[in-house]
Order: sequence, then C-alpha cells, then structure tokens
Amino acid sequence: MTTKPKAKRFRIKRTATPGGGGQMAAAGAGAPGRSELSATPAEQPRIKRPEDGGVAKALAAIREEGLTGRQLRMARRIAQKNGLEPASDIEAVYLLRLKGIDPFERENALDLMMPPTQRKQESDKTEPPEDARKAHPLAKRPGLPQTTDDTKNLPATDSRSPAERRSQEIMVIQKDMARRRRRRLRMLFARLFAFVLLPTLIAGWYFFTVATPMYATKSEFLILKAESGGGGMGGLFSGTQFATNQDAIAVQSYLTSKDAMLRLDRDENFKEHFSQPDLDPLRRLDPDATSEDMYKLYKKYVQIGYDPTEGVIRMEVAAANPDVATNFSTALIGYAEERVDNLSARKRENAVKDAQLGLQEAEAARREAQERLVRLQQESSVLDPRARIGALQARIESVETQLQEKNLQLQALLDNARPNRSRVEGVEADIRRLDALKAEINSEMTKETAGAGSLAETAVQIQLAEADLATRDMMLSAALERLDQARRDADSQARYLTTSVYPLAAQDPSYPRAFENTLLTLLIFSGIYLLISLTASILREQVAN
Repeated sequence: MTTKPKAKRFRIKRTATPGGGGQMAAAGAGAPGRSELSATPAEQPRIKRPEDGGVAKALAAIREEGLTGRQLRMARRIAQKNGLEPASDIEAVYLLRLKGIDPFERENALDLMMPPTQRKQESDKTEPPEDARKAHPLAKRPGLPQTTDDTKNLPATDSRSPAERRSQEIMVIQKDMARRRRRRLRMLFARLFAFVLLPTLIAGWYFFTVATPMYATKSEFLILKAESGGGGMGGLFSGTQFATNQDAIAVQSYLTSKDAMLRLDRDENFKEHFSQPDLDPLRRLDPDATSEDMYKLYKKYVQIGYDPTEGVIRMEVAAANPDVATNFSTALIGYAEERVDNLSARKRENAVKDAQLGLQEAEAARREAQERLVRLQQESSVLDPRARIGALQARIESVETQLQEKNLQLQALLDNARPNRSRVEGVEADIRRLDALKAEINSEMTKETAGAGSLAETAVQIQLAEADLATRDMMLSAALERLDQARRDADSQARYLTTSVYPLAAQDPSYPRAFENTLLTLLIFSGIYLLISLTASILREQVAN
C-alpha cells in the first residue's frame, strides 16, 4: 500500500551511522521505500536512509501481511490515543509494534473507551525505557520511521492468510470451550457423587448389610350383622358392608390407638421385644423409652387398613421373630372382637333398657288407676252406683207415665159440663202424689250422703276411673309390645367379628426391601439435588439481572 507524500507531515531526525558521522534520516508517509526525502526542494538537501534498510524492510513486511482497511484505521486510532503521530496507517502499525503494543488485540480496542488521563497513565507505563531509546534513536520521536538494531527482535511477520488465522482462532476457542465443558462435567459428577450417589451407597449398605430382617404376619377380618326379618330401608342394607361401616371404622381406630398399644405391651411385652440388643440402631427401642416413642414404633410396624367397598379390615404386624409377630396379630384380633362385642352390647342394652323402663311406668300407672276405681267403689254407699241410677231413672219414667195418664184423665173430667167434683179431686190428689214421688226419686239421685258425694257424682267418678283404667291397660299393652320389639331389634343389631385370613408365621423376612428402598433413596436425593440446583440457577439469574 503506497500513499502520496505530504510535505507538512515530514519529520527529520539525526541518527548515528555505522561510520560515526551524523546524518539525517527522514520517513515519509507516502514513500517509505525512497532513499531520499526533503520537506521542500529548495530548503532541505536529500537525506539517505541507513544502509541496512531496517525500517523499509519492516514497513514492507507489514504491507505483505494483508491487513484490512478496518485494521489499519484501528491501528491509526490506537497510535493517536497513545500519543504517536504516524504519517500513514502502515507506519502506525510499525510504531505501535515498536512500542510493544499489538493494535489488533481486543484490549487495545477497548482502550479507545478510556478517558484521556487514564490513557496517558497507561501510555506512560508502556513507554520504552531510557536504555531502549538510547539503543534505538528513532524511538525518541514517535512520529517517524526509526531504525532498529539487527540484534533485537523485529515485529513478527505472519505469512498466513486471514482464513487460516480465523480457523486457528476458532480452534483455540473450541479447545477452550471443550476444556471448560470438561471442567463443568467433572464438577457436576463430583456434586452428584457427593449429594446423590454417596447417600445412596450408604443407604444401600445399611439396607443390605446392617438392617435387621423383619417378619410380617398378615390377617384379614370383617364385621357382620345378624340377619333380621324387618322390612323397609333397614332391611335393605342389613346384609351389606354399609350396615357395619361405622363399627369397622371404630375398630380400626381402636387398633391404631395408644390404648391398644399399651394393652399389647402388658399382654405380649411389645416394648421388651423391640428393645433387644440384636436389633439395628434404627429399629431398636431404648429400654427407658417413653410411651410416645413406643407409639411411633407401634404405628410403623402395625399397619391396619379398611376397604369400604368390601368391608374387610386388613392388618399387617411386623416383628423380628415370626412367632412373636403371629402372637401380636392374634392378640390384636382378640382386642378387636371384644371391642365389637362391647359396641353391639351397648346398643342392645340401651334399646331393651328403654323398653323395660316404659313397661314399668305403664304398669305403675295402671295399678294406680285400678286402685282409684276400687277406692271409689268402696267409698260409695251402693256397690254399683250406675245400676242404682239406672233403676231410679226407670222409676222416674214409670211415674212420669202415670202422671201423664192422670193428667189426661183430669182433662177428660174437666171437659164435662158438670164434672163430678169428687172424681176430679181424686184425680188431682193422684197427680200431686205422683209429683211428690218423682221429686223424691230425683232427690235420691242428687243428694249427698255422709262421707261421700251424691250418687250421680259418684257414678261419674267411677266412670272416669274406669276410662283411665282402660287407657292404662292400652298403654301397658303397647309397652309390652315395645319391649318385645326392642328385644328382637337388639338381636338383629348384634355384630360378629369373623376372621377370613388367620395370622400365620412367615418363613422369609418381608422387610427391609433392600433394592426398593435403595432405589427410593436415589430418587429422593436426586429430586432434592435437582430442586436445589434449579433454585440456585434461578437465584443466580435474578441476581445477574
């Protein structure tokens, strides 16, 4: 690349020749290969370059590198930022390399963004030392091409094409990325080993070698209701599991309660069995453990489930000895049977007891009504006041009939023109006697006797007492029927616990399930590690943003 010379950009500097004589060397921006340069033809003589031609060779080598226009412009800007005054872009590259600055590094491009004061400090740091300036006089003034010593290293020249350099740079980047990827993979495997594989190995070692084998005994039982001949909705569900659903849930709750655990400990020494020194530390129970600790272990090794669709209660009891596990299961089934009997007995007793109390009350009321009737009959003057009243009423009707006949006879006598006075007076006397008899009979019915009321009042009280007695008889009959029905219902409400699968001693241990538990441990720790990794990545992203 060749540019035209400009007279105002020429710089003249005296350099020492090998012969010791002083002569002037000048470098033009447009003609670095010429042997003589002058500012003006009239004022300055022709000055020859050094015989060795070091500067020209360096500039020619830079031209042969095939630098792009963008790179040359960047070199000129960097030279200006460093306080140099090159005459051309090629000279700028030469001066920068002579100063020890690579114009094509990324750091130099970033230096363009630095403030002037900071750039001056960086320029002072990179300024050649005094010895170097003495050895290279052309470096004293950074605006001109300067000679270099053959013994010193010149700027390296690269004869490779830009495509080859680009390929080499891409290869370097790929190698760096591969190195970083391998380092990240090593760190990933190290974390996985520390947080996932190592705990899984420890858990597998425990399950396969240390854990005590446990023998499980399985049993099944269900609660049945007695057959009843009653109809309606009660008989509709009597033969299904819905009739005993509440009882089954109550039995399940009782078997998983602390009460059943304490009873099992008293009867079968539950705590003593799980306190044996042969058990592994995780399954062993301390001899001075509290009931709460024992209850946690009880819930772990006594599993009870209820299937509402079939009405079956399934129970699994695990222990270090198969015979002990069978004894525990048998004892728990006995406790469940007692609980079922207590629940049904309470229902039967309550129903029959209420019916018996109602019968007793009805009997007492009937007895009281009967005693009142007898007392009224004893207090009255006649044995049967109502019969006496009936007889008196019959007499009154007979007297009234005779009285009507006498009145008709008297009217017939009075209808004569000359009635017989004696006969008229006789008939009138009969009428008066009949009226007196009627009044006497009425007074006998209504008058009160000594120590008792009137005959009519006594008859009414006796009639009421008899009605009350009849009512009490009906109530007593209803109470008897209710008692009989309550007894039948109580018999139909009886619950029975039937064991469909009896507990038998196991020959092979059921727990621990080493492979399943180890795999579960791996999944758990993998999930925890994944969760923590995602959380950390999200937090780093949020902090970076």
